Amino acid sequence: MQLGIFAKTFDGVTPDTVLAATAAAGYDTAQYNMACSGLAAMPDHLPDEEASAVASAAAARGVSIAAVSGTYNMIHPDTAVRARGLARLETLAANCAAMSAPMITLCTGTRDAEDQWRAHPDNDSAEAWRDLLEAMAIAARIADRWNITLGIEPELANVVNSAAKAAVLIRELQTPRLKIVLDPANLFEQAALDTQRDLVSAAIDLLGDRIAMGHAKDRAADGGFCAAGKGVVDFRHYLARLAATGFDGPLITHGLSAAEAPGVASFLRQTLETV
Repeated sequence: MQLGIFAKTFDGVTPDTVLAATAAAGYDTAQYNMACSGLAAMPDHLPDEEASAVASAAAARGVSIAAVSGTYNMIHPDTAVRARGLARLETLAANCAAMSAPMITLCTGTRDAEDQWRAHPDNDSAEAWRDLLEAMAIAARIADRWNITLGIEPELANVVNSAAKAAVLIRELQTPRLKIVLDPANLFEQAALDTQRDLVSAAIDLLGDRIAMGHAKDRAADGGFCAAGKGVVDFRHYLARLAATGFDGPLITHGLSAAEAPGVASFLRQTLETV
């Protein structure tokens, strides 16, 4: 596995600044965010020179770009917001080759109009699922045009809130462009150790052939997020189960401070050595 980090963990508004910090903290790859180039995370326009600067900085610092963040609320209750998100997704996708980025990560969304990471009771409605299928079908066509993959992550607050729903989405869309980003800390808030392990194992068993990226953040005992190795997630179990599927892709940590980044890199590398 290639050990990586959210580039946005580090301060800076140029790709060289954040990718130099990525390498210095002990990481081989990064999940990039256009905010690290001083732009909107989902810009309406992306100049050619800004895209090529990402690839140049990555090469100069000896890291790769595992993915670019393209998260927007895919089932926002306002259709105009959804349309703008898809237009911006096309802008990112059109520049992925110049950034040497093979994947865009997505948020499957929520009916909450203010916060795309906050749950809403209507997320479980047939209408929300219909809107997600429509948006994902368009996104898949964009991915086809630009020869990239799309990574979705089961998130408790989103419409795809479980591994089972992710599997249904894969089955209904029938596109090889759709891949899974798996984060064990997003499969539960609070759970006994055996229950946590069962949830992680079941998700990997169900989605293993579609997992293109692993995420690595942690859960505190009270259910809040924290840096990997500081909470209750059994990372040895998670990484061993990933490895058993043959997964050798990027493992991207987030939910940590820049000061914590070197220690988390050491923790994850040491844990990988035991699986």
